[in-house]
Amino acid sequence: MRLRRRGDFERAYREGSRARGSVLRVVAVENGGPWTRLGLSVGRRVWRHAVQRNRVRRLFREAFRLEYASLPAGFDLILIPAQPRLRPDLDSTRRELVRLARKASRRAREKRARAGEEAS
Repeated sequence: MRLRRRGDFERAYREGSRARGSVLRVVAVENGGPWTRLGLSVGRRVWRHAVQRNRVRRLFREAFRLEYASLPAGFDLILIPAQPRLRPDLDSTRRELVRLARKASRRAREKRARAGEEAS
């Protein structure tokens, strides 16, 4: 359920659709399967200490786990903190994850539909 390969991240950044909220940014790209996968991008520039970065990663993973059934199927989602030194809480992260994942996946589908119309 997790993105680990560099190629998966590069494809998502290159082809994916984005949505931004107050807690996180979501990049969504279709993965061709029936499942939703999670990728995390929490940079060293944002938090200098690994303890803080890992806390945010754990919180994002837990929000993904708890809201998995509500997320759009067939997408790779990359979660990025929306602002430096963010101290998110689980409830707001869960709500925003679902809202932004749906928004980004809808944009990705629209983008694919437009590309299909232009090709024909």
